[in-house]
Amino acid sequence: MAGHQHIDVGEWANRFALLSDSTRLSVLTHMHEHPGATVSELAEAASITENAASQSLRALRSQGWVTTTKSGRTVHYRIVPDAIVHRILHDIMGAEHTDHPAHEH
Repeated sequence: MAGHQHIDVGEWANRFALLSDSTRLSVLTHMHEHPGATVSELAEAASITENAASQSLRALRSQGWVTTTKSGRTVHYRIVPDAIVHRILHDIMGAEHTDHPAHEH
């Protein structure tokens, strides 16, 4: 087929598996609405323990979707702006930015 791109089905299955977990999806959506949130803020927003939030964040970071910055001893979490999950949140889930400036896609 002309112009046919190979789709890595296994990679997409891994992405969707990460998103199929309601805890991780809740953490991601809260992080999207509140970039720079801490583990405790994400745990509270998702109604989970900080340990569960940390486990979710580890999985999301290993996928390359989440980045961190440190302020003293506090770690702040953000979605990587050009990560595919950011497009999924906008294009498929209809997420919008409410408390921070709009950005370019």
